[in-house]
Amino acid sequence: MLRVVVESAKNLPKKKIGSPDPIASVIFKDEKKKTKYIDNELNPVWNEVLEFDLKGSSLESSSFIDVIVKDYETVGNDKFIGSTKVALKDLATGQVRSLQAKDVALVNEKGQDIGGKISLVIGYEPPANANPNLNEEGNATNDSAGGAEEGAGDQVDGDQPGGASTGPSGNLNQRLAKRARSTNRPLSNKPQDFQIRVRIIEGRQFPGNNIQPVVKVNVCGQTHRTRIKRGNNPFFDEIFFYNVNMLPSDLFDQYLSIRVYDSFSLRADSLMGEFKLDVGYVYDEPAHAIVRKWLLLNDPDDASSGPRGYLKVSLYIVGTGDDPPVEKKDINDDQDDIESNLLLPTGVALRVVTLSLKVFRAEDIPQMDDAFIQSMKEIFGKEENRKNLVDPFVEARFAGKKLCTQVIEKNCNPEWNQVLNLQVKFPSMCERIKLTVFDWDRLTRNDAVGTTYLNLAKIASSGGEVEGKTGESEVGFLPAFGPCYVNLYGSPREFSGLPDPYENLNFGKGEGVAYRGRVLVELSTQLDGKADKAVDAIPSDDILVVQKYQRRRKYCLCAVFHSASMLQEPGEPLQFEVSIGNYGNKLDTTCKPLASTTQYSCAVFDGNHYYYLPWANPKPVVVVTSFWEDISHRLNAVNILLYTTQRLESNIKEMKVSILAKVSERELTDVWLKLVNQLIEDLESCPLPALEGLPNLTALDVQIKKLRDSAIDSILEGARRMRQEAMDIKDTLTEIEAWLEKLKQVAEEPQNSMPDVIIWMLRGEKRVAYSRIPAHQLLYSTHSQQACGRHCGKTQTILMQYPMDKNKGLKVPVQIRTNMWLGLSTNELKFNTYSEGTFSVFAELYENQAEVFGKWGTTGLVGRHKHSDVTGKLKLKHEYFLPPRGWEWEGDWFIDPEKSLLTEADAGHTEFMDEVFQNETRYPGGEWKDASEPYTDVNGEKCQNPTEIECPGGWSWEDEWTVDVNRAVDERGWEYGLTIPPDDKPKSWVSAEKVYHVHRRRRVVRPRKRAAPATGAAMEKRDKGDPEGWEFSSLIGWNFHRKKRSSDTFRRRRWRRKMAPSNSLGASAIFKLEGALGIDTEEKGSKEDATKLFGANTPTVSCSFDRSYVYHLRVYVYQARNMASMDKDSFSDPYAHVSFLHVSKTTEKLRATLNPTWDQTLIFHDVEIYGQPENIAACSPQVVLEFYDSDQVGKDELLGRTVCSPMVKLTPALDQSPKLLWHPIIQRGEKAGEALVAVELILKDKGNESSMPLVPPKRAENLYMVPQGIRPVVQLTAVEILVWGLRNMKTYQLATVSSPSLVVECGGERIESAVIKNMKKNPNFPSSVLFLKVLLPKDEMYTPPVVLKVIDHRPFGRKPVVGQCTIESLEDFRCDPYVISPEGAMSSKMALMASPSRDVSIRMDERKPLLEAQFMYSLSEALDKMAPTTTHFEKESMDWWSKFYASTGDKEKCVPYLKKGYDTLKVYDGELEDVHEFKGLTDFCTTFKLLRGKSEYGVDDPTVVGEFKGSFKVYPLSDDPGVTPPPRQFRELPDSGPQECLVRIYVVRAIDLQPKDNNGLCDPYIKIALGRKTIEDRDNYLPNNLNPVFGRMFEMSCFLPQDKDLKISVYDYDLLSRDEKVGETVIDLENRFLSRYGSYCGLPQTYCLSGINQWRDQQKPTQILQHLARLKGVSQPRTEDNGNSITFNGKEYTLAQFEANKEVHQHLGPASERICLHVLRTQGLVPEHVETRTLYSSFQPTLSQGNLQMWVDVFPKSIGLPGPPFDISPRKAKQYFLRAVIWNTTEVTLDETSITGERMSDIYVKGWMPGMEEDKQKTDVHYRSLDGDGNFNWRFVFGFDYLPAEQLCMVSKKEHFWSLDKTEFRIPPKLIIQIWDNDKFSLDDYLGTVELDLRDLVPPAKTTKGCTLKMMEANLGARKLESGNSLFTQKSVRGWWPCTTEQDGKKVLAGKVEITLEIVSEKEVDEKPAGKGRDEPNMNPKLDPPNRPDTSFFWFTNPCKTMKFIVWRRFKWLFIGLLLLIFVLLFLAILLYSLPVGQ
Repeated sequence: MLRVVVESAKNLPKKKIGSPDPIASVIFKDEKKKTKYIDNELNPVWNEVLEFDLKGSSLESSSFIDVIVKDYETVGNDKFIGSTKVALKDLATGQVRSLQAKDVALVNEKGQDIGGKISLVIGYEPPANANPNLNEEGNATNDSAGGAEEGAGDQVDGDQPGGASTGPSGNLNQRLAKRARSTNRPLSNKPQDFQIRVRIIEGRQFPGNNIQPVVKVNVCGQTHRTRIKRGNNPFFDEIFFYNVNMLPSDLFDQYLSIRVYDSFSLRADSLMGEFKLDVGYVYDEPAHAIVRKWLLLNDPDDASSGPRGYLKVSLYIVGTGDDPPVEKKDINDDQDDIESNLLLPTGVALRVVTLSLKVFRAEDIPQMDDAFIQSMKEIFGKEENRKNLVDPFVEARFAGKKLCTQVIEKNCNPEWNQVLNLQVKFPSMCERIKLTVFDWDRLTRNDAVGTTYLNLAKIASSGGEVEGKTGESEVGFLPAFGPCYVNLYGSPREFSGLPDPYENLNFGKGEGVAYRGRVLVELSTQLDGKADKAVDAIPSDDILVVQKYQRRRKYCLCAVFHSASMLQEPGEPLQFEVSIGNYGNKLDTTCKPLASTTQYSCAVFDGNHYYYLPWANPKPVVVVTSFWEDISHRLNAVNILLYTTQRLESNIKEMKVSILAKVSERELTDVWLKLVNQLIEDLESCPLPALEGLPNLTALDVQIKKLRDSAIDSILEGARRMRQEAMDIKDTLTEIEAWLEKLKQVAEEPQNSMPDVIIWMLRGEKRVAYSRIPAHQLLYSTHSQQACGRHCGKTQTILMQYPMDKNKGLKVPVQIRTNMWLGLSTNELKFNTYSEGTFSVFAELYENQAEVFGKWGTTGLVGRHKHSDVTGKLKLKHEYFLPPRGWEWEGDWFIDPEKSLLTEADAGHTEFMDEVFQNETRYPGGEWKDASEPYTDVNGEKCQNPTEIECPGGWSWEDEWTVDVNRAVDERGWEYGLTIPPDDKPKSWVSAEKVYHVHRRRRVVRPRKRAAPATGAAMEKRDKGDPEGWEFSSLIGWNFHRKKRSSDTFRRRRWRRKMAPSNSLGASAIFKLEGALGIDTEEKGSKEDATKLFGANTPTVSCSFDRSYVYHLRVYVYQARNMASMDKDSFSDPYAHVSFLHVSKTTEKLRATLNPTWDQTLIFHDVEIYGQPENIAACSPQVVLEFYDSDQVGKDELLGRTVCSPMVKLTPALDQSPKLLWHPIIQRGEKAGEALVAVELILKDKGNESSMPLVPPKRAENLYMVPQGIRPVVQLTAVEILVWGLRNMKTYQLATVSSPSLVVECGGERIESAVIKNMKKNPNFPSSVLFLKVLLPKDEMYTPPVVLKVIDHRPFGRKPVVGQCTIESLEDFRCDPYVISPEGAMSSKMALMASPSRDVSIRMDERKPLLEAQFMYSLSEALDKMAPTTTHFEKESMDWWSKFYASTGDKEKCVPYLKKGYDTLKVYDGELEDVHEFKGLTDFCTTFKLLRGKSEYGVDDPTVVGEFKGSFKVYPLSDDPGVTPPPRQFRELPDSGPQECLVRIYVVRAIDLQPKDNNGLCDPYIKIALGRKTIEDRDNYLPNNLNPVFGRMFEMSCFLPQDKDLKISVYDYDLLSRDEKVGETVIDLENRFLSRYGSYCGLPQTYCLSGINQWRDQQKPTQILQHLARLKGVSQPRTEDNGNSITFNGKEYTLAQFEANKEVHQHLGPASERICLHVLRTQGLVPEHVETRTLYSSFQPTLSQGNLQMWVDVFPKSIGLPGPPFDISPRKAKQYFLRAVIWNTTEVTLDETSITGERMSDIYVKGWMPGMEEDKQKTDVHYRSLDGDGNFNWRFVFGFDYLPAEQLCMVSKKEHFWSLDKTEFRIPPKLIIQIWDNDKFSLDDYLGTVELDLRDLVPPAKTTKGCTLKMMEANLGARKLESGNSLFTQKSVRGWWPCTTEQDGKKVLAGKVEITLEIVSEKEVDEKPAGKGRDEPNMNPKLDPPNRPDTSFFWFTNPCKTMKFIVWRRFKWLFIGLLLLIFVLLFLAILLYSLPVGQ
């Protein structure tokens, strides 16, 4: 199949008069196909697909196509414009799948360039047998011979033997390549509305005899079925709608099942055939639709069976904002070739393949079962490992089929060694194999352990994508995978008996947060026959082979944590855990304990907003060793490709910014050249690693290597060519982005068996947040520097996330900076070159003591050990510590307090409030006295007397101690409570004293302020606390402090001992740290789990840096735009938190804006960062900006977050300034605005303070502005605002908006319009133009938005904002003020109302239309009288629908009309406002939506509360006040007062309406609302119709602008319940009225005074042209030569130029008007048209509910009456009669055996037309046919209504006896004839059938010998519809047709029937009467009784004839013999009797 997409042409040469109507033709091998023509266009856009069927042959390398562009002529030959030739060599050789022929030059007949260019895309699908051999390497298990046999058995018509055996792989792989390409799905992370439409059109070749097929469609659990039809080729034409609301990712995995059943059969095997595909396949098709394609049905239970019939369908997926493509029926669509139009090629569809999934083993499966039984066994002394509490099995799902391995009980490392044979038809429409490991449960449902997917698109490839060095295309490969481990991810591994809140992660829904094991699998595809068993054991040889893929090597992972900041709250101490697989998981006991966690640390306040962990120096380090397969050959290739991809992506981003910033051509060229050169250099210098000689290669490795090499070669070649040949740099961006997508695609590695590195943040023992990092990003490689991971040995910033975060990142749990390195242990010495600082390793334990009776000791330790770990739970002793192997002690134990665990309440604060509670008690009713503990903290713990509290060092008191009365207390600050034993203090407090209260307290506070800045250095200068290193706490827990307090009862101190490597040097020695340091051996016998003790005591590793560097940070926050509104007043009060490492600052808070301009520089003076400055410059810490809405009440709400990297200056004097750039603000994973920010980080060194940048200018105290050189350069700019009016304003606070004004804000300037006095009378502003001078940036990229606010002036001076709108960009409104443009002025129609004082000529015009209309009517009548015959003929054969069909291309429906050469109109596929040429009809003024209210989460927009109509003109002004300002742009405005108008609404038809009734249909009617007037056309509803032809015209009057919105709704009629709205569309009549494009009434092609194209506008063309001249500011048109020529706008036009080849008919008006009309049609005005408007409903506001074809005319009444309206009433069906005379039958199957043993049949013939089964007719019976002959002479007469234009029968009937209305069906006219055998005492026997299509009748045979099955089979192929074969053309035909029946799945001859078929129209019936059967009137022709043989009779009613013809004829000699014998015997008896008796 060759597909040519004719996209567009540009710069076509103009004609002498006007523009051409271009039409494109494509010629390929003498076959010619055309596009549609485009009216009056020099730059046409066709976007049409022309398909050429190659008839199974391949494309030759010498092939080419000719493309010819002509000017379409309605009458006469099209005129040549230009042509070109495109060679198809690249397609034929398989180098590319599609050929982009962009801007190909067109040449004239002489070969000269005409300046025009055309763009095409040519696609080629090779036939099924194009690639003759399968790839042996990729498919070693394939059996070609077996495949050939199967292919031969499964042939379909036209298949070559053996073709099916080799073809499938090619076509299958094309399909897979297509799936791989289609990755651009809008996979939103929230549910969306989708509509799935399935149209079942018709079926062909269904198997079976006398069947009644019905189609059932199942999607997303919803099932619909068609009506039951009869016959093997049924016509359904039914559409089903499925509305779903779900995640796109879930929807695309759903199946769409189409099944055909025989409803007549009650058996279980009534399923005739099935087709199944996934919804994602349809969505990936162009326009998300499969249009009018044949599906090949097959038997799902019998994989080896052949085709089970064909079904033609259309499938659509309609998402938010999608418009389904219009389904266009081709003329020959009913007779199209099934084979060429199959959704999948035949040979492929028949291919049965077996996906053999070998499941070998799994490891690291976590515990899934409760340990209760296990615990009981342990109590009774039975030991068993708790890790094995899981019973795993694997489930594989694909294409609706499911297979499972066996269950292996109690084994976390099971070995299944089973193969799962999934047998499917290929290529499957399903794309992923789903593998889930389950834990089997006896009683409850099985629990999912984890889920992974094998994506077929990634493990298979198409043939022809890979090109070998020989130049010959190699075949692609079928799905193959492994042997390789696949990793499972899901919820955290730790088992809990409670329900798992993250269980959905185990089913693959969402990103898994933890490693949950891995499974070793292998997938191969076998093309041979059916597998013996679905589940089978793997042969032992295969198990041995897979051993080599399991060889493990040791890997070392080191992570240095530099910082942890942006913590939300302090809480318990935090630690971080790093794991890869199970290694490093501190809560997992299956691996050796490792130093995989940081030390616990407590968070410190950063002085502004967040908390951070005080890791100054040293930094915590984690070390994890693990064992995995060596797959470096795969990951090296991935990293090299990603390296190239990231550099290319960065350069593309830079190029886009340059284009956006509109840099000079030279600068842009430099950026582009850098991109291309760097890409070529990367691809040339970084080859992928070779695979030769590697031991663990898989077949997929080899194939992917070929694919990648091919992709790199093609990109490299394209880049070199582009560098040499590129003309326009911007045009190359599309191709470069395509390269980027291709590189990303091939960089994916399906066989990545190394688990991700997972970092967890633990708060205490609870997992809080995580981050997953792919291992290849950290992996070190010896291959090359580019093969190392992008983060290998580099510091990266990670924003961690909560598991299954429902808020989608609204809060960040923590931001960490970590440096990670992963490599093989053999390369561990290479780590030394990456590491910074000095690594130290310590053993540590804590000494614990408690205070009892004032003495410290160990006696009071309850539940604690004397020596323990940091948690206090594990008992340790000094003497039992042993260093790991390879390490030794360095020094002795020493006391070293852990500073990061000591929390002070004021840590990090610059201001602090000390508080103490004063307590008093009493007896009930007594006096208050001091309590036993008079001073406590808020928790009741003992505190010092406030007078004794000293101010800490570095702080100063701000005030004295005061009582806090700003709480729920009485006037003296007391709150009262009641103590209830056993508590010693109240649980709750109240502010009013009661008699029974026994306890009261009050809070005394004293503020203090830090004297010195809160930096990391200041913390070191603090008091060291206790000299012996003790830490104190009031309770045993985490809250320790340095200084002893009186309430403290517990203390501890840390002991540490340093270790050193015994025999290695360098940082890599830390990789030898494996296992614990030792435990208390005495505890081994205890009941505690030994493994837990063993794993808890690991060494601590830290990294110390020699020095820290101080940096100076500046964050330039200039502005933001399009932020979300979070307040009810439609605005927000935004401010920004800026966080950088452990410091943060906040911008000022702005009021009521969504586009804040802060213009602020945040300066961070001394930021201490450890690490080399060069490394900081390469991997700088990121700056996080979080935007909040400030709320006076409640918590501030987050508006979004953005991250940007600073520009690092290691030399402050460097003359380089950061550039302000827009950064996206992300909220909940979606864009929520943009921020204009720049950041620079400057290294401060001693002595360079003087070279630091100058302090920016201040705007206020501590508010620095953005300095010059960074802030945008501004220019004085004029902004003219056309404020026309407000529309549809909704109420505000329950009151109508009555007196509004408009405020415009831009660039800090503000201007307000006049107030509208009365919105109801006139919603337009009294003065229409505002003028604003404002300083705007010269660079368009920085231009601030314009904010519109509508203020309502209410009583008592209230002025609330009732609506607002933000206009993002002013670029569309920029103009040159000195160029005269009509856009600011009025439309031609409005010119008549331009001013109240109209001149004389306009007054005359106002009076003229009345007389003119009368003249036109009278002239029309006169012409009718003059030509009555012609007019009558026209009325019969031509109507408005003829014009409509002529315009849509349905030429067979309007042949007489086309011959006349009358007008056509423009049928737009969309709405008139969407037509590009008319600019949305907003040329006079644009409609801006006014919004109000809070933007709720998940809702895209706040409420729309009204519309503002207006426009803008923006142009620069001179800074010199002496220069004369340019002229104003908005002038000569029309009168803004109300205008009364006449509106005509023409509703043509609706398309694909959403069903509303239970029967899958609806009963639509039209309802129109305009202002307060409504028209409800309920009486004219059309029953049971989804595509109703309304043909209705409605006329209404209205006042504009008050009644501007015309609402056209389609309702579903219901008799009993309320009518339901299907959908509606709204048209803004004011825009059409004001537009300069003349959209109020489209211009026809000719000026006619009569006929169906009679002129309908109020003004004649001459008047319209005069007003257009005035509008454009040109001289009035001058006519000459009696109106045959005209001069307009400096050009001369003649009538002959326009009407050279056109016939002048009697309806045309005078020449002067005609030429004016022709000139008008060259001016870009709206032509006469029909627009297609989409219907929407509130039920699914974003989804189309169908389309409405219609148009609207608007006429102001002040000008006069318009012309007569068009009559668009629908066409009526014509009645025809089909007379079928059944003459004879012959060779009929003899179905019975007579009593005499003869074969015979009692034949009769039955006939009917489909859709009219109730009018079945049958002949009399020809009894006892002994030779299959039958004589009937019987006439069938069928009456039917027929639409000749559409070639369909119109059948109206009630579907059920309870139906209220008849349903109209449009069914192809067919006649079904059946032959039956009559039985009196049983059911008649069916013998055979023939189905005749009256539109394309199979020519009958003249004799019985020529009547064979072949004549019918020929008709099933591709034959174009020929009028000569139509019975409606031939009128009558006679001959023999064969009847068939099915035996053993094959068609066999069942008889022949001689018939005369005759079509008689309603008029001819009376002229040629004929009765049914042989009834009177028996004529035309007269039917004589049949001349049947004497033997033809019914034996039961004719016993004498039975004796004569049955008994006597056959047994007469027997009878005669018997009679003679009887006579002889009688004679002998008499003789004997008469003999005398002897005496």
